[in-house]
Amino acid sequence: MATTNRQFVLGKRPEGTPDRDTFELEEIEVPEPEYGEVLVRTLSLSVDPYMRGRMDEAESYAESWQVGEPMEGAVVGEVVESEHEAWSAGAFVTGNLTWSEYATAHGDRLSPVEPGENLGLEAHLGVLGMPGRTAYFGTRDVLDPYPGDTVVVSGAAGAVGSTVGQIAKLAGTRVVGFAGSEEKVRYLEEDLGFDVGINYTETDDYREALDEAAPDGVDRYFDNVGGPISDAVFTRLNVDATVAVCGQIDTYNATEAPTGPRKLPMVIAPRATVQGFLVFDYEPRFPQATEHLREWVEAGDIEHRETVVEGFENAPDAFLGLFSGDNIGKQVVKVAEPDS
Repeated sequence: MATTNRQFVLGKRPEGTPDRDTFELEEIEVPEPEYGEVLVRTLSLSVDPYMRGRMDEAESYAESWQVGEPMEGAVVGEVVESEHEAWSAGAFVTGNLTWSEYATAHGDRLSPVEPGENLGLEAHLGVLGMPGRTAYFGTRDVLDPYPGDTVVVSGAAGAVGSTVGQIAKLAGTRVVGFAGSEEKVRYLEEDLGFDVGINYTETDDYREALDEAAPDGVDRYFDNVGGPISDAVFTRLNVDATVAVCGQIDTYNATEAPTGPRKLPMVIAPRATVQGFLVFDYEPRFPQATEHLREWVEAGDIEHRETVVEGFENAPDAFLGLFSGDNIGKQVVKVAEPDS
């Protein structure tokens, strides 16, 4: 085992879009697990859009990182040492750990990772991790689509949106997805089974594009993005439509509150329901979601993809790539190969 350990801490609070100076790389000692703890060697770590909010001082649903403190996120790793009866060296685990090559955590905060057919370790950060569970509960519980509904997904080629669209297709719906390149649109239509993909970077009029892709209007909208795309979708909502507000990445780096069309008048005539949700509220049901998602993946009913950035030192670049649309599917950082 290595005797040194690298970790990323929050170097400064960003103003607007973060850059490399937002992150500071430190070299520290490998920690020793105390009673009840486990020492984990990071194999892959997750970068996710919600982390942008944790860089700000403003209060939110996720606790802010303090300047100089280690950053945190979902990790898949291998147990090196264990002071917890449930874990032994060589076990694969996942949990929220610091952005470091080695980290300790209480054993009760870790979950087992079981690779399977069509499932590498990284899948536990994507389709079987927080993004997959977000898609599962956001689609099945919040949107609750019926056969024949038209479902629109923004950020459709990302980790959450790509799974949302496929779950909606399994429910017998017509699915339209917004994505940021022709490559992503092909991925939606040819690999994932979306009925129509819309390249928003090449579309001048989102309303007109929706009229062509969803001529019968929109019954369910899964919103990962906000901004002008959502402004357009709200004008096309059908009676009794439902909107699940998952994320608003379009505004995460805004230095001033953006203004746009007022949306509340648009929900009156269709009597639409607009609901924000957090996946953490469904934590008691996480095993149910993971089981269903694993069954779908292993049966070939749900496809998944990970965009892998190699090297722990490149974790900041992987995170920043989320805001420039570098990833298709889940963005992960490959840190090391397993020993066992």
